[in-house]
Amino acid sequence: MTESRLVREVARTLRREREQAGLTQQALAGRAGISQAAVARIERGDRLPSLTTAERLLAALGRQLRIEVEPLDSHLDAALVELAGVAPVERIEDLRLDRIIAALGDLPYVLTGGTAALLQGAPLPVDAVEIAVRWRDSARFSAFLDRAYAQRWNARWQEWGGIHTEPEEPGEHRWRTRYGELRARMCDELPEPVEVRLGERTYPVEPLVEVEVTDRRTAELLSRYRRRLAAAGEAPDGSAG
Repeated sequence: MTESRLVREVARTLRREREQAGLTQQALAGRAGISQAAVARIERGDRLPSLTTAERLLAALGRQLRIEVEPLDSHLDAALVELAGVAPVERIEDLRLDRIIAALGDLPYVLTGGTAALLQGAPLPVDAVEIAVRWRDSARFSAFLDRAYAQRWNARWQEWGGIHTEPEEPGEHRWRTRYGELRARMCDELPEPVEVRLGERTYPVEPLVEVEVTDRRTAELLSRYRRRLAAAGEAPDGSAG
């Protein structure tokens, strides 16, 4: 279980339990004896709370924390099963892909990673739009980030913000923008894309064969997806094969 997944799970759980209890963030903060800003940061997934803080928040909701263990990455199999039944158009809407693309304007880009795999038919879990951007377009990309009120992921503090947003500055190429989360692979030249049409829109997408070379995480997920299909006696379609 990676920390990023744990952060998202805690955020979803706390938000769900608070809303079911009919409480505002301010009301929950008052009951738990912490600040409303701290509750908001936890629910946004900005930071993983300590066990003590998590217990206080859940106790204020009449709940208690229970810890379980499971085989590493077993949640991915459940996600693959669930996502196989969700139309790509719905997934794209959840990612807010078209909003981000529209905001990029005329900045040259190619969709990569899990986003590229999704558009080519693989039902992989994707939580951010992933693009390739040329280094020589860095200034234009930085201007977009400014317009989008972007905060960059701070790996040291495991939270958003506190470091320069420009891709030339040290840090992961991962930003949270007003349109959604965005990750970039900065490169000298864009990968040669294939055109994928979905609905009324055509997307420039890195071919799967290239994605599996450039993105280790997506390659592992694709391999897991194909193993599941093989175990079930199914054949992947041409786009995800």
